[in-house]
Amino acid sequence: MKNLFTLLSLMLISLLGYAQEEVKFEAKIDNKNGDVIFIKNNNVIVKEIKIDDKGVFKASFPVKEGMYQMFDGVEYAGLYLKNGYDLKLTMNAAEFDESIKFEGKGAKENNYLAQETLADEKFGYEKLLALDEQGFAKAIEQKKADDAEKMAKAGLDANFVALHKRDLDMNLLGLQQYYTQVSANKKLNNSKAPNFDYENAAGGKTSLESLKGKYVYIDVWATWCGPCRAEIPSLKKVEAAYHGKNIEFVSISVDVDKDHEKWKNFVKEKQLGGIQLFADKNWLSDFIKSFNINSIPRFIIIDPKGNVVDADAARPSDPKLQAQLDSLLKS
Repeated sequence: MKNLFTLLSLMLISLLGYAQEEVKFEAKIDNKNGDVIFIKNNNVIVKEIKIDDKGVFKASFPVKEGMYQMFDGVEYAGLYLKNGYDLKLTMNAAEFDESIKFEGKGAKENNYLAQETLADEKFGYEKLLALDEQGFAKAIEQKKADDAEKMAKAGLDANFVALHKRDLDMNLLGLQQYYTQVSANKKLNNSKAPNFDYENAAGGKTSLESLKGKYVYIDVWATWCGPCRAEIPSLKKVEAAYHGKNIEFVSISVDVDKDHEKWKNFVKEKQLGGIQLFADKNWLSDFIKSFNINSIPRFIIIDPKGNVVDADAARPSDPKLQAQLDSLLKS
């Protein structure tokens, strides 16, 4: 009997211990964006948490230790979670990143992530991308050293440091790849633009050569591309703003041949303006390959003589575009 009692006690202790292996997470969110908070890991929803009318929630759930994201509507914040944490969050969703504050077990690591997000928003990435190759490489190494020193001084959880360092390294690798692409694009500026001669949705064909004497703003897109479609309202506004001026707006679709009719119908249904063209060999078209285009949307500006002004121009939704076009059209 004694042995049985001991065994049952050990089993009870084990079960209680297992039940406690969860994250406790509660919050008070002012001006909440929605009625549900989503905890995600690489776009996989780990937990849905309902928020009451006062912006309060309490939840407990098991996790695999690691990095997560907390979504409140379209806004999100990074989280570091592991079982045993007891987090208390206060936040004003109207000032999302600036107002995040954690208390309780695990607060140090999560406050670190929140503060780093703010610092990252102020980091001069545009200046970094404007550096020459030697300067860029030196700046990247300095940022790695600064990040490592900052984490060392903060006295953070060792597992958090290892995981966060991995994420930072991946981000910098992506930045280096982007820098390489931007540098390659810059080398195309001031060079002669290759010609194209593509099918026009309005009938016949249109070549770049036939547009000489005008500036040409080119939008490389596809009907299946969400970010491309998101630019359409802004592109229409820009076209309207420069109507009658010395500039043509040309959209080149890289849809595959089987989607040719889909493209024509899309142009008609959405009442797309400008000159709507269909690339002859989609991604393998000579013009597309000459600009090393491997992601879309991509925007290009050609001058009246057929030279490349900007091989990676601003998007229609970017105010910088109109400033650039105003400058060109005045010159």
